[in-house]
Amino acid sequence: MISALLMACGSSKPVAESTLDVTKAMNVAKAHLENSLREHTDKTLFPRSTKSDGSLNAVPARDWTSGFYPGSLWYMYDYTKDKRWADSAAAWTAGLESEKLNTHTHDLGFILYCSFGNGLRLTGDADYQAILLQGAKSLSSRFNPKTGVIRSWDHGKWQFPVIIDNMMNLEFLFWATKVSGDSSFYKIAVTHANTTMKNHFRMDNSSYHVVDYDTTTGKVLSRGTHQGYAGESAWARGQAWGLYGYTVMYRETQDKKYLDQAVKIAAFMLDHPNLPKDKVPYWDYNDPAIPTTQRDASAAAIMVSALLELSQYVKAKNNYFESAKRILKSLGSKNYLAKPGTNQDFFLMHSVGHKPAKSEIDVPINYADYYYLEALLRYDRMGQKK
Repeated sequence: MISALLMACGSSKPVAESTLDVTKAMNVAKAHLENSLREHTDKTLFPRSTKSDGSLNAVPARDWTSGFYPGSLWYMYDYTKDKRWADSAAAWTAGLESEKLNTHTHDLGFILYCSFGNGLRLTGDADYQAILLQGAKSLSSRFNPKTGVIRSWDHGKWQFPVIIDNMMNLEFLFWATKVSGDSSFYKIAVTHANTTMKNHFRMDNSSYHVVDYDTTTGKVLSRGTHQGYAGESAWARGQAWGLYGYTVMYRETQDKKYLDQAVKIAAFMLDHPNLPKDKVPYWDYNDPAIPTTQRDASAAAIMVSALLELSQYVKAKNNYFESAKRILKSLGSKNYLAKPGTNQDFFLMHSVGHKPAKSEIDVPINYADYYYLEALLRYDRMGQKK
């Protein structure tokens, strides 16, 4: 997502530490995006990942990942200040406007805030603001006062499912209150975060993926996973969503309980005995196949961006910045960063989408690229001050 900081693998083998060169990494990303823009011109289908045969998997605007490709183009404009990138980003962002009226998904933060939100931040386009405010209203329609959370899915075996990923959409609601003056968005975000903090986390500060609620009583019906190894396992990307989400909650509210929660989640991840030396996690911390199971570069990219921000909020001595630097070095190495002209023009290799469904296993995925760019920008702007 858009940060306040910006506003002011398959292999289990440890990766040798490389030099962290933001300019070099950004140039690689730029080359990939330039190739992608030349080769993929249908702006109704957004590059998401690769299919099992290695071909490009492109998705329509309604897909939850559609906002990450335009968002990456906006981040490249943010870095280069070259108007060509703004023009490309705007052209790809335009195709997402219809989603402002989509009340059937909780992912409007990903779809709209990563695209139009970055566009608004960088251009001040008033039309973008109007689109975003309508999108925030659509997202808010999924909040249930009885359960105290925003509904995630409208499908499946659950009565009122909420996934940890939903923490990532709250930043969008805080923005809406700032711009509109309507405190209802803020209240929904805080209530959702509080309810999630109460019901999603285990004693070791890892989180469940899915919590199902009773819409009559508001009580928890079940806890488990949909994309992780097992109901009681720690799905890596889910842990990263939680870390990022509660770091943002502290930034937006200055309520220390959210900072404390983020610190607990960070400790679970960074101190976990199954975290590899290069700090790019396995797709699930509890997969019994470790160390021969897949890594998840997307979880690492989300995690590193969150750690960079968290490092600025914790006054006591911590290892967040150095850990983030190590992750960025790993992701920027040949083990994860693809050469231009390969990898279907995505930057990072070795992400995992939904292994239990045998979907997107050890492939490039657009949200890995998006959060990797965000982390590089954050490091570039605050890293050398450390």
